Amino acid sequence: MTERNISFRYYEVSTLSDLPEDEQKLVERARIMCDRAYAPYSAFYVGAAILLENGQVVEGSNQENGAYPSGLCAERVAAFAASANYPRVAMKKIAISARSNRLEIHEPVSPCGACRQVLLEYESSQDSPMKVLLAKEEGKILVIEGVRDLLPLSFLGNGLKRSV
Repeated sequence: MTERNISFRYYEVSTLSDLPEDEQKLVERARIMCDRAYAPYSAFYVGAAILLENGQVVEGSNQENGAYPSGLCAERVAAFAASANYPRVAMKKIAISARSNRLEIHEPVSPCGACRQVLLEYESSQDSPMKVLLAKEEGKILVIEGVRDLLPLSFLGNGLKRSV
């Protein structure tokens, strides 16, 4: 048996002003999207904003539903909207933010496993990394250079492709 380690590098900035201007705007838009979330059950509001290669920004917010699990996370709402409205346009960066009326959020919130998988598939299909900016209402922001870092030993469906 051989032990192996998986690690990745990420960056932490203490305030929004420590980011480049385009990333500041993306985080601000993700924070605004928290206000547009439909979260009557959890009161956990998540917003996402994706910067596309063509300069467009596509936004999403979490959408809950009483018939669990019919809701959808902000990251997938934004990614699916980007793919549907701008097919084959690379997703360069995604900012994600969260807030809650019931809970204290001490750390930036990271995407769930399903969102990581969806974002990774888009990143892999475009052959370029999608930078991830994790924020909350204020304070530090985590910067991850690509989705692949969030999902080590990932499944990309390569074994599912039919050979001709």
